[in-house]
Amino acid sequence: MKLIKTTEAVGQVLCHDMTQIIPGEYKGARFRKGHVVTEEDIPILLSMGKENLYIFEMDEKKLHENDAAEILCRLCKGANINRSEVKEGKIELVAAIDGLFTLDREKLSAVNSIEELMIATRKGDTAVHKDDKLAGTRVIPLVIDKTKLDQAEDIVDDDPIMNILPYTLKTAAIITTGSEVFHGRIKDKFTPVLIEKLSVYGITVTEHLTVDDGMEHITNAISKVKGKADMILCTGGMSVDPDDRTPGAIRESGADIVTYGAPVLPGAMFLLGYFEDGTPIMGLPGCVMYAKATIFDLVLPRIAAGVKLSKADFVAYGEGGLCLGCDNCTYPQCPFGK
Repeated sequence: MKLIKTTEAVGQVLCHDMTQIIPGEYKGARFRKGHVVTEEDIPILLSMGKENLYIFEMDEKKLHENDAAEILCRLCKGANINRSEVKEGKIELVAAIDGLFTLDREKLSAVNSIEELMIATRKGDTAVHKDDKLAGTRVIPLVIDKTKLDQAEDIVDDDPIMNILPYTLKTAAIITTGSEVFHGRIKDKFTPVLIEKLSVYGITVTEHLTVDDGMEHITNAISKVKGKADMILCTGGMSVDPDDRTPGAIRESGADIVTYGAPVLPGAMFLLGYFEDGTPIMGLPGCVMYAKATIFDLVLPRIAAGVKLSKADFVAYGEGGLCLGCDNCTYPQCPFGK
């Protein structure tokens, strides 16, 4: 740091808090450490008796924390994301729409590995609502070497770390399987649950067929709704019992199966496949009907946003994929799927 005349301090960074005392009215820090002196500040500083100021020695190789935070914000802020004003070297990012929060984990880790840089986010690949907080950025010191921000810019390039994807799949077909439902022996309690879950993401059920347990009947039902909805959901018959035919019927329908089974409880018997045109088809185990949070709740926002899932995506759910079965369920404000 160095001592300069206050009248020559515009654009310089203060090294310490500056206390102002107005007898009977005010006593406190009028200017905080790190404040960048403006033209308007000069008369106030002089009235406080500050003829000279200690400032950080800045040059083209260094950045003030606010300027560095602006760079980090730019590297993070992708589509459908709003930002706060910079305050004490920090900027917060919030959702501009309801949608799926996505992030590039490799880039995030690489930037956070650079000494003195920091980006903290919520869990990626999760549903968010408009104005939800997404992330905060800052650098650790008050003044930082510009080369560290240059390194971060090289890592991120022109593709920001974070985005919000809107929900683009808007219609669903439900195929209810089971002779007991088909023949009216029991009431279909599964479909109303799905209608409610889908509505959260703006998805409307436009097709609904009920069939017995015959594999050919299930396959024919799938054929009837193909092309009429953005996704197909099959309920019932998903276990390994000999008379549970839904997984086999989905295979016979021509879908390319991504996974039959997931390292998630509840929801281990979940199935996901895709048809050639990209339409997802899911086989939903019975737990989706009675448990508040299952594998279906984890994948639905991603599928609704048009993200095509892979086997690796399901493998990753193993860590955090155990529902703790709390008496008072607070999902999604809990560790499940995170």
